[in-house]
Amino acid sequence: MRARASSSSPTTLPRLPVPDLRQTLQKYLVSLEPFMLEDQANGGLPREDSYNHRVKLVEDFERGLGRICQDRLHALDRSSPNNWLDDNFWMKKAYHESRAPLLVNSNWWLAFHNDPAIPDDVILGRPSSANGGITDWQVRRAAWLVSRVLDWKSRLDRQDMYPDTTRAGIWLRNTTAKIFSISRVPQTRCDTLSPLPAPTDSDARKLLVLVHDWFYAVEVVDDDSRFLSSDELERRLSAVVADVVARLENGEHAVPVCVLSADDRDRWTENLGHLLSLSPQNHAILRTIHHSLFALSLDHYTYALPAGGVTDDALPTPCTVPEVTAHLHNVRSGHAARPAHNRWYDKPFTLIVESNTRAGAIGEHSPCDALVPSIVAEYAVVQSIEQDAFGPFPGVTPHQVQGWERLDWVVDEHVERECITAEARAKAIVEDSDDGILWFDAYGTDWIKNTARLSPDSYIQMALQLAWYRTRGCFTATYETALTRLFKNGRTETIRTFTTDSRAFVLAMVDPQSSSGARQSLLQRAVQTHTNLTRQAATGRGIDRHLLGLQMMMLPGERHELFEDEMFARSQTWKLSTSGLSAGCQFRGTGFGASYHDGYGINYLAGSDTIKFGIESKHSHPETSTECLRNAIAHALMDMYQLHGPSELSHL
Repeated sequence: MRARASSSSPTTLPRLPVPDLRQTLQKYLVSLEPFMLEDQANGGLPREDSYNHRVKLVEDFERGLGRICQDRLHALDRSSPNNWLDDNFWMKKAYHESRAPLLVNSNWWLAFHNDPAIPDDVILGRPSSANGGITDWQVRRAAWLVSRVLDWKSRLDRQDMYPDTTRAGIWLRNTTAKIFSISRVPQTRCDTLSPLPAPTDSDARKLLVLVHDWFYAVEVVDDDSRFLSSDELERRLSAVVADVVARLENGEHAVPVCVLSADDRDRWTENLGHLLSLSPQNHAILRTIHHSLFALSLDHYTYALPAGGVTDDALPTPCTVPEVTAHLHNVRSGHAARPAHNRWYDKPFTLIVESNTRAGAIGEHSPCDALVPSIVAEYAVVQSIEQDAFGPFPGVTPHQVQGWERLDWVVDEHVERECITAEARAKAIVEDSDDGILWFDAYGTDWIKNTARLSPDSYIQMALQLAWYRTRGCFTATYETALTRLFKNGRTETIRTFTTDSRAFVLAMVDPQSSSGARQSLLQRAVQTHTNLTRQAATGRGIDRHLLGLQMMMLPGERHELFEDEMFARSQTWKLSTSGLSAGCQFRGTGFGASYHDGYGINYLAGSDTIKFGIESKHSHPETSTECLRNAIAHALMDMYQLHGPSELSHL
């Protein structure tokens, strides 16, 4: 009899497969059908003629160059330590080759719920004391959040949570390791990531702290290699704040080197090179920034929307649309009057705490996808501040506390000028960003699952399809993120939400002659199709990463009409870029930027009774409006609700 493997035996994740060539090409053809139907409906080429043309392209590619590229892809996979995609070109193509600023365009942002342990007067902007705009409760909450993040990391390393005998444990350990002690590094044409420091590296024991645009490093590990307690973290952060106050009282002002990290990547590369040429001290600072565990920004204000106004020295009512929107805007890009200050956009994880203790996080996207830092953040926020963990607020002076240091850049007039112009470019990006929220609370995933008996994510995706069509009068290729976390070093795959079935559902919803029964049947079919596509993408049988891999295997001079066909590009022009994150019980909102100037970036948190949407578009484009789409999404969700009977609406 064969011995049973021990339950403590390490579990391994399978390699990401190279999908079957024929299956990918056939799925690709199916994904083109709604575009062909649209062309036919608008007086273009008949669907059958268009389809037959693409069949010829696919068959020719499969018989010839496609087979060769598939063989090359298998050979690449055999020589890759983890998988053919992540080891070779995904990070470059998805992130690092882009020259656009990370601000809005690439970084994700996330706003936390307020901590119930903090007095209401503080939340409302009436703190009892402030030093240079930094408040005692702000420092306390920052220390608590930092300690919770460190506790999460420590427990994961010890396998107290998600042990390595589970697939979830392996995935979390491997992916979470990519957000700590690392940073994106600007380089000409293609960025890279800083190398991970050795375990004995002193900089890997530090937290990067930004206050009033000054940089500091705070040691968060004691002499016994244990993370510091929350009260000791508070003492050290308080010492940093005291040092900042002393500098401000002496008339000093920091040159905001941080804003350079929000600039065009090639411009940032040039400016960083110049900075490093000025002094070895700058090399040491950059090394500390790269190797520091993560970053903390203490903002010396609480941001309110310019049109919202502030009365009686109080902020707008907490958890109202203006207040949450202002919070998200500040997390995303800082104060609108001086955007990109007090941030280092190249770090994968930065906690941001405002003077009234509002907190959130922002992150550079390339090391791992936003779900991973959101899991870390959720652990940090879920437990309220424990008063027993702290004594009285520490009234310290800088020299009374050890374990922190200034990181003062050596700058010249060129750097100062570049900071001014970089801020101007950042301001233009921020002013064009139409970033808003929708808290849809008429129903949530409980009703969708239990009454409608449909997949919540697929249901929400159909609502987005309907909302887009109603606001634009046409359809578009739609990107939804699927995680391939079942596989070693798996990242993401595309779910192509725009399908023949989603198109049929939307057209029925806008057709006044269509019956409720027909619409409901079409919704069920569209949801099932989307659910199947989700399953395929998550299990390594999606098509877009494979198509990219095949393209990457083409040698210089090789070409094929399949990839030059306008339908190929059109089917990957994701003007509707979407991603679901989690139930979001600890988060007030989230967001990321639109992929196209005339499109939307939509992140959503699907809770049991509330669905929170973060929507980003561009003010400058006449066909986009976050307000308009927000209303259309709510309208679509209510109309879909009514398909299950008017009586269901009695409680609303």
